[in-house]
Amino acid sequence: MSLSRRNFIRQSGLALTFTVAGKTLLLTPREAYARDVPFSSLNQAEIETLETICEYLLPGARENGVAHFVDRQLSLDPNDSLLFIKCFNVEPPYLAFYRSALAEIGRQSKAVYGKAANSLDETSTASLIESLRDGKVSDWNGPPPPLVYHILRNDAVDVVYGTMEGFADLGIPYLAHIEPPQAW
Repeated sequence: MSLSRRNFIRQSGLALTFTVAGKTLLLTPREAYARDVPFSSLNQAEIETLETICEYLLPGARENGVAHFVDRQLSLDPNDSLLFIKCFNVEPPYLAFYRSALAEIGRQSKAVYGKAANSLDETSTASLIESLRDGKVSDWNGPPPPLVYHILRNDAVDVVYGTMEGFADLGIPYLAHIEPPQAW
């Protein structure tokens, strides 16, 4: 049986391998965030922009390790990646998409609001995100803004609700075909 993205998320709770101080550890993105595991693909500005947008879209995304999840997935062979971007037939490498999208969000934030995205107030953040969602971004030089919005929103959803705990938070019974041996 082929292990699909959704089945893997259901069965593993997004447990991923991270290398910390020369040791390989199996951690959830939330645990990687809590331990401040170093990033391997994204730079600090990209991480801050990603976390800011995802946290606004779905509160809890930052603490649930959205940046660690995306960063780790970007370091894998695209065929093994669990990123939602695969559902849109975006050509790998996916890092190029994320770099371009996050850079454009940062550039738009500075051009329109005079600040980095992670420094915006709630009203400005909402306005920036709405412009992405609606595709109403002037002088945009990256992937289509609605696609960027959709992919980042789904990355946030995966880390916040793609676990047994996430299902419980939504009040949805977790009805896996095969229950994991322990809660994730």
